[in-house]
Amino acid sequence: MKATVIVELKSSVLDPQGKAIQHSLANLGFEGVEDVRVGKVFRITFDDTTPDDLDKRLKEMCEGLLANTVMENYSFTVER
Repeated sequence: MKATVIVELKSSVLDPQGKAIQHSLANLGFEGVEDVRVGKVFRITFDDTTPDDLDKRLKEMCEGLLANTVMENYSFTVER
């Protein structure tokens, strides 16, 4: 089984890296970019013996290590 986890800053959190990228895109001539937000993507592969409570395990992984839930949101999808 494979899972994809996406972690992004909450909309209320300032994203200076995203702003720098937005500014650089404009300097390179890419007009009309209204906003850029930077995030992380994790692709996790599990062995075939992974239990049925995979959603619960992924939530624990996100909240325990992959995302700082004070300032980041996360979502995940699982290919079963």
